[in-house]
Amino acid sequence: MTRRIASTLAQTGRPHGSGITSVNPPLVRASTFVFDKLEDFEIASKTPFDVPFYGRVGTPTTFAFEEAMAELEGAHRSIATSSGVSAISAVLLAFLQQGDHLLVVDTVYEPVRRFCSRMLTRMDVETTFYDPAIGAGIADLIRPETKLIYLESPGSGTFDVQDIPAIVAAAKAAGIHTAIDNTWATPLLYRPLEHGVDVSIHAATKYIVGHSDAMLGVISTNAETYDAVRRASQDLGACAGIEECNLGLRGLRTLQVRLERHAATGLVLAEWLAAQPQIARVLHPALPSCPGHAHWKRDFDGAAGLFSVELTSRDPQAKRAFIDALEMFKIGFSWGGYESLVLPMNPAARELSRWQELGPVVRLQVGLEDPQDLLEDLQQALAKLPG
Repeated sequence: MTRRIASTLAQTGRPHGSGITSVNPPLVRASTFVFDKLEDFEIASKTPFDVPFYGRVGTPTTFAFEEAMAELEGAHRSIATSSGVSAISAVLLAFLQQGDHLLVVDTVYEPVRRFCSRMLTRMDVETTFYDPAIGAGIADLIRPETKLIYLESPGSGTFDVQDIPAIVAAAKAAGIHTAIDNTWATPLLYRPLEHGVDVSIHAATKYIVGHSDAMLGVISTNAETYDAVRRASQDLGACAGIEECNLGLRGLRTLQVRLERHAATGLVLAEWLAAQPQIARVLHPALPSCPGHAHWKRDFDGAAGLFSVELTSRDPQAKRAFIDALEMFKIGFSWGGYESLVLPMNPAARELSRWQELGPVVRLQVGLEDPQDLLEDLQQALAKLPG
């Protein structure tokens, strides 16, 4: 029978055998699996990513998490990795080699930009950063040596939403692959492979784990790209920890209810902030003030609880005063956990930045605290901004 998303989140990646069985898959802590017969060892070695063979290539716990993610993403297979950055690195190295050209959205997650400027430059791979609003115009940037278009939508910091269908169409016309960081949306709000993207990447550390207590990445691919990505992931040795995969499975069980709360509170705060004189603009995909809002409305099934605000004040101390005054929003990297966080952003550092004449930007991760308490915290912090 066809299952709806809430049922899938509760049921997938669990044992369903007859008789007595645990609700959750047993946690298998193992680096080594042993065999009595050489023939059994040889048979297992032919499908090491499907059966217990060696801990680095997977355990029953790893396989359960990968199976659950593949079902949620509508993917051929999923691959668990040690972090979101390790997942990104594996995907880039799967498709790129010396002399190739890569297209990356300019609003990309900073570690991706760093990987391009450090690792890929040493490999003689050239990266061109493109405007997130480019849409079908990306066809003009594709060269004979272009091998991959890397998307992130919404983009980090300013949450620009790209015209993904137009970019995918241009890529397919040129015979090149596409990959997207889908961490903000999760498979609940956007399923890239259903829209023609070849590879979907998640920093599962964030909404999927959901409790700020594990580093985990996951890559989901179509059938055409699976082997290349799996080989790159294996060569990097960036395998996911067993405990972390188990925490990823745990997080999936409550992902929908948590995401609904993050989204609802986030929208309440975003709409309130948009009406405050100290705020020049709220960069939340569900609000018309966010670049690419129409694309979000067309393509996504909802919004997450992460967004940014542009302050009205150009005083260099305004951002510091606002952040330091917050009490419930603690300063910290990452997002997607139950706790609210705040982080200064610097969009002017981008290659194609148009931010020089705009105000300072602060990113808010809206947690699971009471919405009124969070609103009052923002209110008292805004009151401390320089006049």
